[in-house]
Amino acid sequence: MTPGGTITAAGVVATVCDPELPMVTLTELGIVREVRESADGVEVAITPTYSGCPAMEAIRDDIVKALLDAGFGRAAVRTQLSPAWTTDWISETGKAKLAAAGIAPPGAAPQRAAGPVPLVLGVRAEAVACPLCGHAETERISAFSATACRELRRCPACREPFEHMKEI
Repeated sequence: MTPGGTITAAGVVATVCDPELPMVTLTELGIVREVRESADGVEVAITPTYSGCPAMEAIRDDIVKALLDAGFGRAAVRTQLSPAWTTDWISETGKAKLAAAGIAPPGAAPQRAAGPVPLVLGVRAEAVACPLCGHAETERISAFSATACRELRRCPACREPFEHMKEI
């Protein structure tokens, strides 16, 4: 909303939650790139968390529905692939919400030179703290979890399994 109480398209879009991580909004997740209002309606640009993300259709539908329900006459969502999304775009609020839900938020994404993404085989040695008890050292159980962007880990201190959002 604006200071005068007018509903804005950006304000509406900022309330839409991610279908796979419903504790964070799409804006907090950093996939909303632009919200543009015009006389013709609203256009929203989004970037998938990774190429082939199966939630893109649901995300698009949720954004359009929220805008139409708020009274915007026409709403369109376009996918913007460049630059590629990175976990560095998740807001601090989003990271805190992930941790509160028991998902270890990502650390800083690895930096690389421009150009083709190199294929690196092997296990990166990273420290991931337990979001439940805070223990600094945890172990990977599986490189993949409910979605390709998360991995399954276990804490040796509290013995609880948890998910970690991978650094991308």
